[in-house]
Amino acid sequence: MSTRFKLLTIDLDDTLWPCAPTIRQAESALYHWLSQAAPRVTAVYDHTGLRRHRQALAAARPEIAHDLTRVRRDALGGLLAGFGYDEALADEAMMVFLDHRNRVEPYAEVVPVLRELGTAYCLVSVTNGNSEVARTPLGGLFHHSLTAALVGARKPDPALFLRALEWGGVAPRQALHLGDDPWLDVEPARRLGMTAVWVNRDGRPWPEDLAPPDAEIGDLTTLRNLLDPSTNAL
Repeated sequence: MSTRFKLLTIDLDDTLWPCAPTIRQAESALYHWLSQAAPRVTAVYDHTGLRRHRQALAAARPEIAHDLTRVRRDALGGLLAGFGYDEALADEAMMVFLDHRNRVEPYAEVVPVLRELGTAYCLVSVTNGNSEVARTPLGGLFHHSLTAALVGARKPDPALFLRALEWGGVAPRQALHLGDDPWLDVEPARRLGMTAVWVNRDGRPWPEDLAPPDAEIGDLTTLRNLLDPSTNAL
């Protein structure tokens, strides 16, 4: 393994597991629960209506928009109260949602590669989302986990990266970031002086108005080859 890097920061959604199926599953479970616990709400709001209501609240309250759990909880609480239910039901609803939100299915190579990388590097997950790594199949594979809700800002704000660097006690040149989003992952990491690797699992074109990433990989197995000192790839 490369001795240049001491810290690897790694995005979660769509980098280590597909996000959309997990969110659909979690929202379906939540909606089913609401239909039984608060049928007056679901009689008026379908999935799309709930999403639009939540998005409107996030836009109206930018001070909490980085905290997806808080936004979802407050949006549900307001609806429940508006339909004559106890607002505290929103806490139960969020327990249902988060239980399913963490039932992710990592891509096939993720667990063995992370287990191997964790013996050579300090691994820190950094995410805008509200998954809890310890409750997923990746529990125990990261040395530390950071979320936008915890640090108070979402990528591309540098707060997540800066907190990871501070926690690891390393300079940006000693850190490498892996992520699937050119604008939210690659660009902010390299602006700080970190090496940024684009995880492009579905063959998307790189944005023409961005300088290319330091490297592009289709899965984490390829990363092991890039980190091999004999390849001199990174």
